Amino acid sequence: MATMKDVAREAGVSLGTVSRVINHASGIKPATLEKVNAAIEKLNYVPDQYARGLKIQRSMTIALMVPTIWNPFNAEFAYHVEKALTKQGYKILLCNYDDDPEQELNYIQMVRENKIDAIIGITYGDIEKYVDSRLPFISIDRYYKQKVSYVASENYQGGRMAAAELLKHGVRHPAFVGSYNQYPNDTTQRYTGFCDYLKEHQLPILAIHELEPVESLLPFLDRLFDQHPEIDGLFCNTDTVLYDVLRWSYVHGIKVPDDLQLIGYDGMRLSDQQRIPVSTIAQPLKEMAEKAVQLALAKLANPQMPEQHVFFPVKFVEGFTTKNNQTDFKERLLKNPMD
Repeated sequence: MATMKDVAREAGVSLGTVSRVINHASGIKPATLEKVNAAIEKLNYVPDQYARGLKIQRSMTIALMVPTIWNPFNAEFAYHVEKALTKQGYKILLCNYDDDPEQELNYIQMVRENKIDAIIGITYGDIEKYVDSRLPFISIDRYYKQKVSYVASENYQGGRMAAAELLKHGVRHPAFVGSYNQYPNDTTQRYTGFCDYLKEHQLPILAIHELEPVESLLPFLDRLFDQHPEIDGLFCNTDTVLYDVLRWSYVHGIKVPDDLQLIGYDGMRLSDQQRIPVSTIAQPLKEMAEKAVQLALAKLANPQMPEQHVFFPVKFVEGFTTKNNQTDFKERLLKNPMD
């Protein structure tokens, strides 16, 4: 089995240079980097990550906390986080905390005890008092009173975009369907952006906007449509909610998109190459995951790093839940899987 010394000899560089390449140090000349990587590939050298971790006093593991892995958004985000961490020589520890605050606190404690190096968290629990600016913790969507870096999509612009697209597609009586968490997070801006756009166009605000936990939005849909049967378009604040509305529409004999047009939010995928073909405001999950990993590693390298708030642009993706030129849509769907 090849050793680091073998790699140094093959590349014609010092042992320290090989170590710097393996540990992704900055300031290495491109030619040197190319020689060392070529030697690593030729000798099939595999770094001893455990020994490396002991040397730099790290576990080489970063935890990703998600409320549930059953949510396709969380699963897809986890996929991209793991890919980004692997490129940096790190492992992922997936925490499926299932809305249990104790589980969230356990993982925060693991960071404090140096059992894991950092946390990337999609969190909605009561953990505010346990999170501080010294903790290597990168938040997704949610912001804290403490100075913590977070990554989000442009949720406010996404809400405005959804309203604009519904009107562009001929909707005359749009409404919002979704829920919100009691702890401050950026996803509520989807609702704010949607409402602001309607106000600017002198349209009434019709909405289901319920405080979580919500067992089911279906009874609220019954009530909303009993009171406002004229509604012909809905912005669902997640693609998961959109599918609940699709099921409700089918049961009530409402045709989508002929009678009711739907736009979701997230841009969930069936696979790495294929989106679920609903109309949605798509988030760039791969880029968001890569940025979260970058921030986590930067925080480890510099614990005094000031917090960063990073927002990624969103885009509208046409699907079968809005009215469109069906011929063009079918051709695009066959040529390109809604990327």
